[in-house]
Amino acid sequence: MSNEIAPQKDETQAHPVPNAWRETFFNIVKAIAAGDYDRIASVKSVAPVSSAIARQIRSYIADYGETLTELSDESWNSSISQWTGTHWDVLVDLWTEESGASDLVLSTRVFEVAEGFRFEIDSVHVP
Repeated sequence: MSNEIAPQKDETQAHPVPNAWRETFFNIVKAIAAGDYDRIASVKSVAPVSSAIARQIRSYIADYGETLTELSDESWNSSISQWTGTHWDVLVDLWTEESGASDLVLSTRVFEVAEGFRFEIDSVHVP
């Protein structure tokens, strides 16, 4: 299948977010958009979000001044993953109700584990 994007262990350049991770990111962003940080822990393979990270995310979204919404399929056109040697750093472009595509990104680390992958949310910010 030519549209299938697999995780790339390439330290020299960023690659598109793998198809296998997209549903997980969709569910993470859906929970963040709803302000339900406890729900993130129920998303398969996602580490619970610490209260400090939840506060940071709430603060950045509030400061941004727009309403975060679920991911658009277009998010994958510009979102990236980069292998670091131990994990992937992933930046997922976020959308708002007011503007559609925004300057905000979800920053996440993805680790390869025996069960597949483990997602650890770092922040939501404007790079």
